[in-house]
Amino acid sequence: MKSRIDYNRPTAMMLGRWQPWHQGHQELFKKSLERTGQVIIMIRSMPNSKDNPFDIKKVEQNITEALASYHGFYEIVVVPNITNICYGRGVGYKIEEIVLSKKIQGISATKIREKLNEI
Repeated sequence: MKSRIDYNRPTAMMLGRWQPWHQGHQELFKKSLERTGQVIIMIRSMPNSKDNPFDIKKVEQNITEALASYHGFYEIVVVPNITNICYGRGVGYKIEEIVLSKKIQGISATKIREKLNEI
């Protein structure tokens, strides 16, 4: 399906491994969407490992399924293993931490992966 993202409108960006996409990520997405009306979700390309058991295709599938009701308000982009975000001066964007509830902040993808391994 063709994206409805308007590349000229303000857009929030989320960068992560999403291993797996969980309720914390979902809430962060909703708060990001509230700020601009559209979101670019960047999946860091990383080698598979204990901490990164899902390949890019599975990560993208998990996100797409979780955000089915938000079709047209986000786009997924695979990016290199970004470890540093650098900028030289204020040029019209901000880096913003969104603080969610303690319950949501307490969600651990590591614990989710451990439970998945027990199944």
